[in-house]
Amino acid sequence: MDELNLDTLLKSIQSSDDNERANARDRAGVVGAAAIAPLAKLAVEAENLEVARAANRAIQNIVYHAGRPGASAEAKAVTAELIALLGTKHAQFRRDVLWMIWQIGGEEAADPVARLLDDAETGDDARMCLERLPGARATELLRARLAAAPEAQRPAVAHSLRVRGAEVVGYPSQKLTPTKKTTVKPVGRE
Repeated sequence: MDELNLDTLLKSIQSSDDNERANARDRAGVVGAAAIAPLAKLAVEAENLEVARAANRAIQNIVYHAGRPGASAEAKAVTAELIALLGTKHAQFRRDVLWMIWQIGGEEAADPVARLLDDAETGDDARMCLERLPGARATELLRARLAAAPEAQRPAVAHSLRVRGAEVVGYPSQKLTPTKKTTVKPVGRE
């Protein structure tokens, strides 16, 4: 495969030849944002698991390529394509997309990601994505979530805020909470 463009990428990703599929997957980064939507369709709809897996990995390689230094316009274009995929009905693919968004997403991703906080299948993934996104908006959304979340979710949201450097009152770090009762025996006494 000499030149990789969108058509050859999609054809090669669907190839029955493992080497051709792997080569396309590994070189997908240069094709860019235009390949994300058609690759996503393959990732969730392909009957052949290896084709679906290669398509998903190709998207990840596009994310890595777009995240390189000096490629901020590419990163924004790829992030926009990823944001468009957040509505997919496939929970595992949504998780993968959230993971990819926090790799390269900017502040523009915060609100679309926050819409998934109430999603039963990917709400924690959305919270962790917000934890890693740059900018003040993600912190604002996590603070709002802390106030509105069910009590059982608040320690996790508090943790995410702490990771972002925010001070949180009322929800101590779970890392500092003893998990079992301990006793200390005085030294030198029996």
